[in-house]
Amino acid sequence: MSERSEPGGVGGLDDTGAPVPVPERVRRVVSIVPSLTESVAETAPGLLVGATDWCTHPAGLDVPRVRGTKNPDVERIIGLRPDVVLGNTEENRPADVEALRAAGVPVWMTEIRTVDEALKSLRRMLTEACRVPVPAWLEEASRAWADAAPGTPRAAVVPIWRRPWMVVGRDTFTGDVLSRLGVANVYAGHPERYPKIPLRELNAAGADLVVLPDEPYLFTVDDGPEAFPGHDIALVSGRYLTWYGPSLVQAPAALREALAAARPY
Repeated sequence: MSERSEPGGVGGLDDTGAPVPVPERVRRVVSIVPSLTESVAETAPGLLVGATDWCTHPAGLDVPRVRGTKNPDVERIIGLRPDVVLGNTEENRPADVEALRAAGVPVWMTEIRTVDEALKSLRRMLTEACRVPVPAWLEEASRAWADAAPGTPRAAVVPIWRRPWMVVGRDTFTGDVLSRLGVANVYAGHPERYPKIPLRELNAAGADLVVLPDEPYLFTVDDGPEAFPGHDIALVSGRYLTWYGPSLVQAPAALREALAAARPY
């Protein structure tokens, strides 16, 4: 248990079902996932005492950095004496989570593969792990997605990396976001969640649309579209496509606009 934890704390179960001994009053939070960092910073900024180097939102966030999601500085996190560390099963390695827990640090793990899971998980994380009220932005995000109407049906390939080419496969938050907007992921039935697919196969997959986000790989007008001749290309914000947090409020409208602007390059 963290030195900041208070006796008599009431723990809860995180998204994986693991018990997390969160104290009754939380004063110090370290987040090792950018989306979760933004969620806490927009809700109760005074709680954050550490975040990863990749935590870029909100702008001007001034907290100690603990390296990346895949290689967090475990010793530094322990030294920050957090009441709870916030992580995610896709973003963070089990070995790092286990090391923190072995040191007595409560770690609350989220598991998010759909928009509905994101909304429920964030609500629980904020109220149970951070001990703060449900924020207005989360209620607004719920309304935004409840009202989100799908656009023209499209079949898409969604690359997330090149050299080698990797795409969105089965059971992903990104795939669910797009499906709600009328875009069917051609590789949604692939046995892997992020398969490596040769470029020639991607071009022959039967998609009429290629969705290129600007993260984790920074696809741009000059880097990516040229690989998919004859396809409509939608260049989209990776934050709106892959982040779960305050960005969920603007994501439906922003993505719908970007998808509607798709064209060959």
